[in-house]
Amino acid sequence: MSDSEAEFEDGQEFYFGEYDGERNEAGERHGTGKATLSNGDVYEGQYEKGQRHGEGVYKFKGGARYVGSYSRNKKVGDGKMYFPDGSVYSGQWDDDKKNGVGTYTYVNGDTYEGQFKDDKRHGDGTYSFKENGTDFKGKWENDQANGGAELIHKNHRYQGGWKTNQLSGPGKYVFDIGCEQHGEYVSIVVEDGEEEEDENKVSISRWKAHNITPITVAQ
Repeated sequence: MSDSEAEFEDGQEFYFGEYDGERNEAGERHGTGKATLSNGDVYEGQYEKGQRHGEGVYKFKGGARYVGSYSRNKKVGDGKMYFPDGSVYSGQWDDDKKNGVGTYTYVNGDTYEGQFKDDKRHGDGTYSFKENGTDFKGKWENDQANGGAELIHKNHRYQGGWKTNQLSGPGKYVFDIGCEQHGEYVSIVVEDGEEEEDENKVSISRWKAHNITPITVAQ
């Protein structure tokens, strides 16, 4: 049976939407039901003592859709979020945020597969570029590449460090033909645009080669 729910406080009425589903003896939403919220969102799934709890589907008015597990009104466990721009996250949740291991597929076809913390890439993860087939495998911190990593191209790879999304420190390029170029990435400051004021200067990483190891030919 469908019904509307509202509460009164200081003479004002607050509308909480409509609910069609099971209830417990206390009158709370409990079991399976469908709720249409006052903001236009729709939830259909399991409830426990008045809260979303268990498996369910939450459709946001703006076009996003979550399919997965809830615990006390929050996304917890395994779930899949479809975003309005076409991107998709499939993986673990905790405290209503992406936490744990998951895969994020971006609208351009790129993917990130690895660890998340509080909705951000954090920990070990691989970012794959669809356009050129390049893979970045390494450490992430607060949504940025930070720490040791490997950038894998079609015929060579780079092994070294990153700092706040920029190549940094010693590393080496390993080529499929059998040679390695050792060196380091150093930070330099360059002008950003025509103005010469400090706020228009940016820091970029530049490769400084040291030596190339001899090519090893298999006998």
